Amino acid sequence: MTTSQDAHRVIDQRIDRVVPLTTPALLHHHLPLDTPLAEAVVAGRRAVGRVLDRADDRLLVVVGPCSVHDPAAALEYAGRLREAAARVADDLLVVMRVYFEKPRSTVGWKGLINDPALDGSGDVNTGLRTARALLLDVLRLGLPVGCEFLDPITPQYIADTVAWGAIGARTVESQVHRQLASGLSMPIGMKNRPDGSIATAVDAIRAAGVPHVFPGIDVSGTPAIMHTRGNADGHLVLRGGGGRPNYDAESVAGALELLRAAGLPERVVVDASHANSGKDHRNQPLVAADVAAQLAAGQRGIVGIMLESFLVPGRQDLDPTRELAYGQSVTDACIGWDDTAEVLEHLAQAVRARRATLPAPA
Repeated sequence: MTTSQDAHRVIDQRIDRVVPLTTPALLHHHLPLDTPLAEAVVAGRRAVGRVLDRADDRLLVVVGPCSVHDPAAALEYAGRLREAAARVADDLLVVMRVYFEKPRSTVGWKGLINDPALDGSGDVNTGLRTARALLLDVLRLGLPVGCEFLDPITPQYIADTVAWGAIGARTVESQVHRQLASGLSMPIGMKNRPDGSIATAVDAIRAAGVPHVFPGIDVSGTPAIMHTRGNADGHLVLRGGGGRPNYDAESVAGALELLRAAGLPERVVVDASHANSGKDHRNQPLVAADVAAQLAAGQRGIVGIMLESFLVPGRQDLDPTRELAYGQSVTDACIGWDDTAEVLEHLAQAVRARRATLPAPA
């Protein structure tokens, strides 16, 4: 029999302190998703699914800051994006990238949810409230939102607001994240691994497409056994890797062949950042231009593109000794607003050109 003294010696030896975490249900109570917003989320998910299935011939564009650190700047960006999205709505389905969790190869700021004060204080309860409030504000503007899911508990707090989701390059091989994706209610993009392995992401799509049983928490915060149905809306995201891009026509064709061989729908989203841009934000428009050329030539396997974009181009370091520049990323460098608007127009033109390559209806 283990005594309390024995337990004290063997558990939590490296835990500094434990802070109670608010429950998803309580957060939803304070920041509710009302009926009109819920209907907008469902409509957004349905629209993304139609683009993935090519029932809608528009291009999915997931665009926004690498990560949100300033909700005010993110909301200003959302206002601009809403107007731009309306101008290209016949050709592009624009989803705002609203990322709150940052996977790290070693160390660094982990995102707004983990550290909303950007000072290492780790006030997760405030982070969750801030994140959910911003998501609701973006939805009120009429934009669907996209998030990457990193922590397996976080979706219970915010996933009801999300129209498109992603599993990142560093977690795509994780059984935990594949199980999570199998139960999420929105389409999920699986990114190829940082070393460039596409087969791993293809395996993840297959794994997430079938039912799973795993431990998690329910909306009340209670430990629960999750029985999922599988996610049929999984798709591949090409982000380059191993020092090489994979957005070019030959790479896209190879990726589509891997999907075909696995018996999966042949649909690819190109991430214009990361290794595809050589980690230089100024190359993102060049990647988008190449994708646009493929679209205009009739490539239907590319169903979407991702862009890291903010109000001000570039990036900045977190520095407690100086004030941050407003509207500029503190993680990966982003293209600025003017370049973003131009890229959206260029992509819309490419979609119109692609339509011209399709056979006329009988």
